[in-house]
Amino acid sequence: MYLSYIDVMNPFVEKSYLDKAQRFVQSVFPQIPVTAVVLGSGLGYFANTLEDKIIINNRDIPHFPRPTVPGHEGKMILGKIGETSVIAIQGRSHYYEGKSFKEITFYVQLLHRLGIKNLILTNAAGGVNPDLKPGNLVLLNDFLNFTQIDILPEDKQPGRFFDDRLADIARQIAKGTGLILHEGCYCWTTGPSYETHAEVRIIRELGADVVGMSTVPELIIAACLNLKIIGISLVTNLAAGISSTPLTHSEVQAAAEEIKKPYSLYMGKLISAIDTYETN
Repeated sequence: MYLSYIDVMNPFVEKSYLDKAQRFVQSVFPQIPVTAVVLGSGLGYFANTLEDKIIINNRDIPHFPRPTVPGHEGKMILGKIGETSVIAIQGRSHYYEGKSFKEITFYVQLLHRLGIKNLILTNAAGGVNPDLKPGNLVLLNDFLNFTQIDILPEDKQPGRFFDDRLADIARQIAKGTGLILHEGCYCWTTGPSYETHAEVRIIRELGADVVGMSTVPELIIAACLNLKIIGISLVTNLAAGISSTPLTHSEVQAAAEEIKKPYSLYMGKLISAIDTYETN
């Protein structure tokens, strides 16, 4: 049988796999909240601030792919911020690890099956806009698929990606906590190598503000599944040609370490506000 390009690249996980994963998670978690947050490279500290935690190692969930990148621990955590429950995904898989789009977006499809309504996608990103500095947070309002890899056929592309109301809540919480929340466009590259000077110039000319190696596959599938989504990038380094020093993964983790406490405080308030909005 001849397989088309679309057949080979089909990102949707087999129903039987999701059934097994869903049953396992529901057997461990006593309840499923309305919101989940995905913690990018070096941002796992937020999970440590949760109370009444129940932790599942990804390796124990049937068919759940294991991340292999430092800073991505591979856990699904149910916990509380005050009276608000949330699921935190601590560790994601990337295309450059040799993973298929089914594997990269497995957790999104599982969260949808579990009944999650709101998804906060976070990532560590390089600053392409020279006005951004390491430690800045950027609320995403658009994205560029620099890889030119079609994750979905054209007739299945979602009409919109980021939720306007959740973005408004993110802005309000940032203002209330005195945190500066920039806004901008995220550019997805495959990695694992950092971008060249020439690539950064092109990416900036195309309108991107930050660049990274994740998020877009999950964003596309989450939007296709009608989840309400916001994306937040933590600028952990300046992109090549903007920074005067070579880029390293340790630099990314060091920047995340510097901002982990104010970031975690902001994220907790944001999740609580989203929960209040959902229940009113």
